[in-house]
Amino acid sequence: MATRRTFLAGLASTLAAPRIGLGQPLEKVTFGTNWVAQAEHGGFYQAVADGTYARHGLDVTIVPGGPQVNNRLLLSAGRLDFFMGGNLIQTVSAVEQNVPTLAVAAMFQKEPQCFLAHPGQGIERFADLKTLPTLFVAQAGVATFWRWMKAEHGFRDEQVKPYTYNSQPFLVDKRSAMQGYVTSEPYSIEKAAGFAPKVFLLADAGFDPYATTIETRRDTLANKPSTVQRFVEASILGWYAYLYGDASSANQLIMKQNPDMTADRIAYATSRMRDFGIADSGDTLSLGIGAMTEARVKGFFDMMVRVGIAKPATDWRQAFDARFVNKGLGRELRRT
Repeated sequence: MATRRTFLAGLASTLAAPRIGLGQPLEKVTFGTNWVAQAEHGGFYQAVADGTYARHGLDVTIVPGGPQVNNRLLLSAGRLDFFMGGNLIQTVSAVEQNVPTLAVAAMFQKEPQCFLAHPGQGIERFADLKTLPTLFVAQAGVATFWRWMKAEHGFRDEQVKPYTYNSQPFLVDKRSAMQGYVTSEPYSIEKAAGFAPKVFLLADAGFDPYATTIETRRDTLANKPSTVQRFVEASILGWYAYLYGDASSANQLIMKQNPDMTADRIAYATSRMRDFGIADSGDTLSLGIGAMTEARVKGFFDMMVRVGIAKPATDWRQAFDARFVNKGLGRELRRT
């Protein structure tokens, strides 16, 4: 027998979906992610697996990213219809470089970027990380959130050592911290070393870009607004169903596309997304998952300018279009 939550998920999808005529073929849509399949993409896989995209008249193919795949370039070249962006820094950069893409939804209110530290070292707050002699930071992090950490929190360049996505240097040095994703690296550390690291989410310390954005090209926005609307709304419902409903079919798709992904790792990531409010917190409580507000974008852009990530003359309003979100869609599916 279907549960009340399953019934509500189906009801919400049906009510939100445009009326598709009987026998009318589904519109084929391609959606590229920015990495291999994982729980952090779960809402999109959910909308494929449970038929939400189909109920919105869409036949969606998810094209995974990876180390040898640049789906962002494929989007701008017109070979993908939509792309799962990283965060607002990338969308603002697209404006600066005259790349004709923009964000139309933000599925994560908090970027999962964090720092991990060893327990028992007196590191209890984000500010305590300044007392450590070594912080492992990747090159991309040095160019982005590290500038914020220096300018607004007093961190020092001499603390930085290169992070190569190998946790061993961190594991052998108790007086170090390393960057990671709250949904992934703590799990790997616990499995490898048998201890739970201290976790400090950058979003909770003030580095708060929207993340896991849905991006599209400006010509798609102009010529196919209905397609954009249906894709965004179905994705929103997919994320509610993934976080609060039965995600088993979506997880099967994720593990099929990425054999390195395990059920335990997916369960850990999903629980962290809920615990830290990665997708559903703040504005989404009233506006719904996917929310983007002008005030939030402007505030983050101003910070980017202050710390030297963005150019002051950039027209930040060109980086996003919020007309397809902020409608409260799916809020009744939230489980507290």
